[in-house]
Amino acid sequence: MPGKWEPKVGAGGPEGDAVGPESGGTEGARSFRWLRWLARPSARLVSTSVLATLAVIFATPASGGTGTLAARIARVVGLGSAPAHNGKPFGGTPAVGALFTTSDGQLGTHFCTASVVSSPHGDLLVTAAHCVTGRQGTIAFVPGYANGNAPYDVWYVSRVFTDQAWNTSASQDDDVAFLEVRQNGASTPIEDVTGAEELGIGLPPVGLTQVIGYPNGASEPVICQTWTKAFGATQLEFDCGGYPDGTSGGPFLINADQATGQGTVTGVIGGYEQGGDDPAVSYAARLGDNIGALYKTAEADS
Repeated sequence: MPGKWEPKVGAGGPEGDAVGPESGGTEGARSFRWLRWLARPSARLVSTSVLATLAVIFATPASGGTGTLAARIARVVGLGSAPAHNGKPFGGTPAVGALFTTSDGQLGTHFCTASVVSSPHGDLLVTAAHCVTGRQGTIAFVPGYANGNAPYDVWYVSRVFTDQAWNTSASQDDDVAFLEVRQNGASTPIEDVTGAEELGIGLPPVGLTQVIGYPNGASEPVICQTWTKAFGATQLEFDCGGYPDGTSGGPFLINADQATGQGTVTGVIGGYEQGGDDPAVSYAARLGDNIGALYKTAEADS
């Protein structure tokens, strides 16, 4: 699974390129081919010691140990346990919504997740940069989307802000974008309608965290709460099942208010492996100085 977003076949940039593990010539491709082989019934006799050896040899991540890969291989061949936590469908929350394609003024399909973040003009969202890079046409945001309903109306992306490190090299540590949104024929900012999350810059990696995302094809978002942990020095890891393609951009929220759903964003699904190629393990770039500076740029220009 090439990250937790919907690839756009035939388009330029990251959405049209073969960015998944089968694109060739990478450690990810080798590990994917082994995973596919190990999924065969004839391979299920492979011992756990051999699995550990494969993890060390073929796919040690540069920013982490072999633990995540070993667990991933074990799950594929049925030797590992199911995730301790799983995302549950729910009715949504006002400040988190789905990003949609549009055609002739009509909503298409949702492909990523975004959330409203507090700003002076009240018109900014945060999502993953890989969700919007290279995407053609108008993007719509539907906050609180559930079961085909748009309880807080439809908003349209008018500007996209991404960091230069992402623009030049798709740096996994800068896989964050801010989106300016407007509503056709109205001047009320979205924050006045939905409320907003706070942006948490430079916060510790470990914390009790709630993550919301919109799986592709699902009529409702999923939600899960568990503890994050550091994945290397610059990434967060969130272990909860049920976060497949489409959940990219979903906020990592701490101190979420149970009544309003609002909290503090410490990251968005993205970063390493564009958020992860396993629905049970999600990643996010930690929000550091670069993202803080990007937010200030978006804040000033929106």
